[in-house]
This record gives sequence, C-alpha cells and structure tokens, in this order.
Amino acid sequence: MIKFGRVYPWVLAITIAFAGARPTSCLAYQTTQSFLSYGSTITVHIEPEPPPVSEAAVLAWVRTAARAVSAYYGRFPVSDVRVMIDTGDHGGRIHHGVTYRGRRITIDLAQDTREEDFGRDWELTHEMFHLAFPLLDEDYDWMGEGLSDYMEPIARVRIGTLSVPIVWRDLVEGLPKGLPKAADQGLDHTHTWGRIYWGGTLYWLLADLEIRRRTQGKRSIHDALQAILDAGGNGRTSWDLDKVLDVGDKATGTRVLHELHDRMGDKPYAPDLDDLWKRLGVIYNHRQITFDEAAPEAALRKSITDNVISAPPTLTNAP
Repeated sequence: MIKFGRVYPWVLAITIAFAGARPTSCLAYQTTQSFLSYGSTITVHIEPEPPPVSEAAVLAWVRTAARAVSAYYGRFPVSDVRVMIDTGDHGGRIHHGVTYRGRRITIDLAQDTREEDFGRDWELTHEMFHLAFPLLDEDYDWMGEGLSDYMEPIARVRIGTLSVPIVWRDLVEGLPKGLPKAADQGLDHTHTWGRIYWGGTLYWLLADLEIRRRTQGKRSIHDALQAILDAGGNGRTSWDLDKVLDVGDKATGTRVLHELHDRMGDKPYAPDLDDLWKRLGVIYNHRQITFDEAAPEAALRKSITDNVISAPPTLTNAP
C-alpha cells in the first residue's frame, strides 16, 4: 500500500518526467463545480478527459471524503479547498494524491476507474486529513503522514463506509513495515517509506491507546487533534514540533505525545506487536480478522472504532 501525501524530491522528479512525456495538445475536457460542505467551499476541477464514471459519482466520492473528516472534527478543517482531479491517466485507477499547503489536493482518476472503486478508496480521505494538521519540519513528515494513515480508516468506519475488521487487518499487516531495521536512527532521522507512513501510524496508535488507558477512556487522541485544529493548526500553517506536542498533551491532561516522541523520535523502538494484538483481542488468520472479546483490552480496542464522537451540527448547507 503506497501512500503519497507530500512531495518529496524523488516523487517530484518522477512527476516532472511523466508530465514532460504527456502530449502538449490543448485540453479536450475541463469542468469545475463547487459545493458547500459543513460551511466550507469545496471546488472540484476535472481534466483533461471526461471522467470514466458520471460526474455525479465523482462529486459523491469527494463529498463522502469531506464528510468523514468533518464528522471526526465537527467541521471541515479549512474554509475552502480545491480538489484537482486528473483523468488523463490510463492505469492505476485512484492514485497519486498530494496535498499542497492546505489549499489544493491533486489526485489521479484513471480511465479504468469504476464506481465501486470509490467505496474502497482511502487516498482522498487521507489527503483531507492533511488539511487538519499543521505543516512541520521535514524531519517530522512521519507525524503528518502517519496521522492521516491512522485517522483515515477510523473516520471511514465511523460514517459507515468501512468495516471494523478491515481496519485491524490493515494494521496487523501494515505496522511491521514501520518497525525499525538495522542502522535505524528513530523516526526523526530515518526517512524511508515504511518508517514515514507505517512508523508514523504506529506512533499515533500507541498514543491513542495510552491516552485512553491513563484517562480511563475519558480522553483520546481525538481530544489532542481537536485542540490542535482549534488552536489554528490546520494544513495552511507551519508549527514547530514542541507546539504540536504541548497543545495535544494539554488537551488530554497527559504527557503521552511527548513521552512517545522521546521514545521513538531519536532512537529505534519496536514494540511487541504480537503481544499488543493479543491484549487487544485481535486475531489474524489467513487475512481474516476475528475478535476475542474476553481479551484484557478488548474494550479499549472497541472504543477506537465505536462511533462515540458527536455528528457535526446540522447545517442547511451540509451534504
């Protein structure tokens, strides 16, 4: 599962190479539509070919991603965003999502895309979660990418577009890719794909679990993230790491974010994932997930995906 969120130099070089190879003829097709979602304006621009499915299906896909993020935060994280959909690709279906400083999202919708692919798509929701978290120094890219990876499936579960077993199956299969390997120097200094995306996801999962443990379920990572967004920390702002950790920890009344960063940032840390799944009651067998509800922390596991967050306030312009 390759997930691109921010443009790294090697991604940019590949993008430029392919862009240079594309014919320079005039665009044959362009369409732009805007709609309001929980008080924010979302503008969808499609080019250079007619989409492989109806425009209505494309707009519904964008609306659903916006709804997932809005349901988590109680509002859409920025006042407006432009979603640029490139339909000129003829392979890969939905891919290559990139968010640019909280104002623009680009994503490819290949010509072999079908409507059922929208129900399985994670990329657009992932990119929209970038709108709700401040930009950090590139040493901490793992924090923003891992957050979008961690939150995207949880938000989709809570609006009913993803099943709970798939969330845990993907974590069981994916998190080993984020564990440190030989010569690892911690998340802040090891900028590999696995450490940025899956290592970052592991940080946020461990933080969420530990906050819930220490507060007896009264607080979670949601409180930290909501406080960061409410303090102005969206994708259009640049913060330093200490500010993110300070605001988040203050909201939960703990030091979990700081402590986990101290443990994982400057040195390798590899938790016993098999033991974690056992304690949470997650049983994996041939890509199938079942749950042991008698496990010591089964209730903790369930609290992560239960729809315990209030729905956004009802607005006349809500989707």
